[in-house]
Amino acid sequence: MMMLEITNLHATVGGPDNPTPILKGLTLHVPAGEIHAIMGPNGAGKSTLANVLGGKPGYDVTAGSVTFNGQDLLSLEPHERAAAGLFLGFQYPVEIPGVSNVQFLREALNAQRKARGEEPLSGGEFLKLAKDKAALLQMDMDMLKRQVNVGFSGGEKKRAEMVQMGILGPHFAVLDETDSGLDIDALRIVGAGINSIMRSPDKAVLLITHYQRLLDVVKPDKVSVLADGRIVETGGPELALRLEAEGYDAVMA
Repeated sequence: MMMLEITNLHATVGGPDNPTPILKGLTLHVPAGEIHAIMGPNGAGKSTLANVLGGKPGYDVTAGSVTFNGQDLLSLEPHERAAAGLFLGFQYPVEIPGVSNVQFLREALNAQRKARGEEPLSGGEFLKLAKDKAALLQMDMDMLKRQVNVGFSGGEKKRAEMVQMGILGPHFAVLDETDSGLDIDALRIVGAGINSIMRSPDKAVLLITHYQRLLDVVKPDKVSVLADGRIVETGGPELALRLEAEGYDAVMA
């Protein structure tokens, strides 16, 4: 089953008065059960792709389509995309002062459950789920009682975000440079968390990264190169190794 189908996607930033084209006819299909890595040079459009899929304001889709599990993804509001099973992991997770991780995640999860016609989790049920998912990322529950990302190191923010992903249980995760700012140990923990949470026949991942080091842990099924707003090459895991060894210019040439 094809979970995500992106066809001839064009998108701009800057608004109608000063539009700057970023995505220029991007086509990409990701079936269920696949971890698909996206690599490419700076300014290629990788984060723009993630933000367009997540519904972040400020991006205008001017052509093309995105279908997610048979739905027109672009017609949905961001909270509707989340309820439908889409998760966006940010390159730079934001701080939310005054709101604890536990409070934030319980409200988010129960809002999604309500949108799907499911009963909310009780406090006890939620805490059990949170403890289980935090353990996967080697996070103490005391960390989840703190304000969202406030005072967290880069590695702690990324681990907390993976705990969020585990609790929300999406069908499809778009992870934008999740390895950014991680040391060796944190990279291993986060990579193992992605495998535990998302490696499943009924789930899929779009993993945006610059480096082979994350792909050594989260072994992708396919690798695509995004350059100048388009997918210019797709291959197996060996493509990432070529990029690491030869660089983008040599491989794209």
